[in-house]
Amino acid sequence: MRFLLCVAGGFALAGLYHSQASATPAQDCKKPVYLTFDTGHMAVAPVIADILARQKVVVTFFAANEKTKEGDGSLGEHWGGWWRERAKEGHEFASHTFNHVYWVADAGKHAFRVKPSAGSRQGETYILDRNGYCEELSQSSRRLHMLTGKSPLPLFRAPGGRLSPSLELAAKSCGYRHVGWAAAGFLGDELPSEKFSNAMLLDKALRGIRSGDILMAHLGIWSRQDPWAPAVLEPLIVGLKQKGFCFKTLKDHPQLGIDQAFRVRGIATSE
Repeated sequence: MRFLLCVAGGFALAGLYHSQASATPAQDCKKPVYLTFDTGHMAVAPVIADILARQKVVVTFFAANEKTKEGDGSLGEHWGGWWRERAKEGHEFASHTFNHVYWVADAGKHAFRVKPSAGSRQGETYILDRNGYCEELSQSSRRLHMLTGKSPLPLFRAPGGRLSPSLELAAKSCGYRHVGWAAAGFLGDELPSEKFSNAMLLDKALRGIRSGDILMAHLGIWSRQDPWAPAVLEPLIVGLKQKGFCFKTLKDHPQLGIDQAFRVRGIATSE
């Protein structure tokens, strides 16, 4: 997957957010979109959760144990209650590798050069074999299961969307399918705010998103000076509802073919 960095125009959406919360009941959903969040510094996580609850929107979270502004990492004990509450609200969860491991290059048939941005080897480039990468995926899933009591989906998102066909095959060998995002679904919250304002990002998303698109944002980006959430998230949800869109989790994505019963390395369920 590659980022689409073309953002143009400006738009400000006003409205009474509360009145839009139940615009399209899930059972009548004809134009679904799939909002997803990757972990981040978590400072905006409570605000994002409030908006999702107020708007009655369910999403899929891709989680890694990333450094946070408060607490012991995004999958640490400090944030355990936050994850448990999200499970109660009906959100879904999936792996983002435990140590937010970026793929750098293939290093043979079943090995990969990687560079994590979290954990004890943060910033180090080294070789990880297929089993090692599978363990990165499964460690995140096990931790999510421990925190939420809910089995994560057999899906993963490679940090930065960076992966190769070999890496994707390696993940499939241990039960994980990769999920990227639609071009219009790149919501731009990691772009520099001095070049890509929140108004520009909102305008781009509202003009470009189509039914079936997977959307991607983060639970906090360290580098962005003008935070994307909450400035864009609630106007985006309201605007999409006004266009007839509705929100589902990736568990209900027809092209992913997720079975109700599945097994992911060490986690067996039949929810």
